[in-house]
Amino acid sequence: MNNADLTIYTLFICNKFRKKIANLQFNNIKTMPKISNKGKLMPESPIRKLVPYSEIAKKKGHKVYHLNIGQPDIKTPEVAMEAVKNIDLTILEYSHSAGNESYRKKLAAYYTNQGIPVNIEDIIVTTGGSEALMFAMGSTMDQGDEIIIPEPFYANYNGFSTASGVNVIPVISTIDTGFALPAIADFEKLISAKTKAILICNPGNPTGYLYSKEEIMQLAALVKKHDLFLISDEVYREFTYDGDIHYSVMNVPGLEEHAIMIDSVSKRYSMCGARIGCIVSKNKELMTTAMKFAQARLSPPTIEQIASEAALDTPQSYFDEVISEYRERRDTLVEELNKIDGVIVSKPKGAFYCIAQLPIDNADAFAQWLLESYDLNGETVMVAPAAGFYSTPGMGLNQVRIAYVLKKEDLISAVRILKAAIPVYNAMQVKA
Repeated sequence: MNNADLTIYTLFICNKFRKKIANLQFNNIKTMPKISNKGKLMPESPIRKLVPYSEIAKKKGHKVYHLNIGQPDIKTPEVAMEAVKNIDLTILEYSHSAGNESYRKKLAAYYTNQGIPVNIEDIIVTTGGSEALMFAMGSTMDQGDEIIIPEPFYANYNGFSTASGVNVIPVISTIDTGFALPAIADFEKLISAKTKAILICNPGNPTGYLYSKEEIMQLAALVKKHDLFLISDEVYREFTYDGDIHYSVMNVPGLEEHAIMIDSVSKRYSMCGARIGCIVSKNKELMTTAMKFAQARLSPPTIEQIASEAALDTPQSYFDEVISEYRERRDTLVEELNKIDGVIVSKPKGAFYCIAQLPIDNADAFAQWLLESYDLNGETVMVAPAAGFYSTPGMGLNQVRIAYVLKKEDLISAVRILKAAIPVYNAMQVKA
């Protein structure tokens, strides 16, 4: 074998060896596709993350009182249910991307009757209030922009912001003030070149606080001064108590270019499963932009729009009864909670939630323990740890959100379980 042949043979052997090594490495090294950083940052729902533990408790035969989620036990209006039963369709078609015209016309009339004069072109029907918020953020904010939100706030605002690439800048309200609007100076010092909007929930989830007209006017002046949007989640508009009046951002004169209202049928008509909401604004450029997002998802659900349109014919007597019932539930809950030593609770002015501060060190651990390890005569309670309703680390660790969507007898039983459970839990913590 001459030198040339030897060189060729050597190269052949080396190449064969490299392929063998490469195959061995490929076969032995396990690789995994990577999850997005955005996905990793998406927060868990404090409302739903304990569901597996409640399911285990139920499998043990325990009754679980669900104070964790705003799912009313109030019946959906008959007119809505009848509309679904009597649907006469041969094809389940797409609706208009902005929602059925007939529904939007009736919505505009409903808002006008509520003292909010809007037209059909000011409304885009969405898949729940959640999609309306996503449209609002997508239409007003870019990656890395900031939105200021009084906390504690509806936990999914964190999720919507993360999904939109928007940074939440919290301004803290406290249980000592009943979660009233923080001082405007506290908002102003947080405004930067990246701030695009202020978001409020009125009446509030999870606090039940109802912003006064004066507070809304203060926010209106602030967003006009700094050329920001004011996004108001008003899905609990009807649920106000003690003669207090809801004042919408859509009522503020001169705020037309700044105001964005978010709404939903979920709570108003006890139709959480319908997933129909809307975004409302008189800012034409904003609504044109939001329409692009609406077109991208094609259309809101057809059957649910039919039910929601029919629900607008719900008689006032329905709301009178519902509000009276919730007022009694609120009073019962607050009265019972105040019987527990060390509990601090502010009386909600609206919606059907309250934040209670418990004499414990960690509400997350306590809520899980209630489901995993505790029962009183075969019954236990599921609450939502309030830390998930804050974005400031360390806030709300000993607080829970309670939804008073159960009948009064069940609320009394649930609080009785909490009262018995707290000293047992604290004794275990001392031993540990």
